Amino acid sequence: MRIILAPMEGLVDAPIRETLTKVGGIDRCVTEFIRVTHGMLPPRIFYKYAPELVNNALTQVGTPVAVQLLGSNPEMMGRHGAKAAELGAMQVDINFGCPAKTVNKHKGGCVLMREPELMYEIAAAVRKEVPAHIPVTAKMRLGYDDRSMGVACGQALEAAGASEIVVHARSKVDGYKPPAYWEEIAKVREAVNSHVIANGEIWSVADYWRCREVSGCDDVMIGRGLIARPDLAAQIKASQREEWFDPMTWPQAVTLVQEYAAALQTRLEDKYVTGRIKQWLNYLRQGFSEAEVLWPAARKIRDVAPMLACLDQPISVDGSRAA
Repeated sequence: MRIILAPMEGLVDAPIRETLTKVGGIDRCVTEFIRVTHGMLPPRIFYKYAPELVNNALTQVGTPVAVQLLGSNPEMMGRHGAKAAELGAMQVDINFGCPAKTVNKHKGGCVLMREPELMYEIAAAVRKEVPAHIPVTAKMRLGYDDRSMGVACGQALEAAGASEIVVHARSKVDGYKPPAYWEEIAKVREAVNSHVIANGEIWSVADYWRCREVSGCDDVMIGRGLIARPDLAAQIKASQREEWFDPMTWPQAVTLVQEYAAALQTRLEDKYVTGRIKQWLNYLRQGFSEAEVLWPAARKIRDVAPMLACLDQPISVDGSRAA
């Protein structure tokens, strides 16, 4: 009954993986995708996206981190899978789920679900080049234009040797609009022998249990729900054990953001750090009423110190800013 932190481009970077895995409950993470085109990427690019490679592909608290690749050239994807393994990756994941227009326009991500044969060639090439003891896995949606391609694409990935397949329960056209079609994940799970992991629209402990019931999957991947509620995985693990769990308070969430900001400042210019904090705060609005109260002021702030000061100000019980 594993819980996996989803890769989210431009947000779930190494510092946030460190921050969230310290909270507890997360069994595995996946990096933002490494874009593979025509040339061989140097090792520094792998380390940029997956600095955990220097720590046996683990976060500081010991949570495994898979390296994710995105591309459409089977030969180059295979070579980069081999390079990831050479640099220390203990799992190589392939992105067939990204819905971004710029990615799809350049034949990457979810648009490949229009071509199960090409998905097979890509996954098979990576499986061939990656040492046998290292799992090759994949993440996909239910289709591009509609939700009719899940089974065919899942079977293609299984045939290519993908040991696990994460299925986001929407098509590209669906985007991130509710609902998630967990029942369609069940169809993929029933059609393949590869281990299928459910993903999509899990915001609460109740959502988790409903997703498992409808999809029939033991494991789930959570993205936005864990960004909105950093303790969601820990809450879920407590519910699995039928134990009481004290939900994270807003001051505790602010401490996490402060830690995240400090880590980012060692990697990025302050203006980019502020942007990342705003991205996280925007999601925290869905998990904390205090974040919703602070958002109108915080979204206008450009520098890190005033941003953190804004988040750290007292909030009254009713959610308004204290005088």
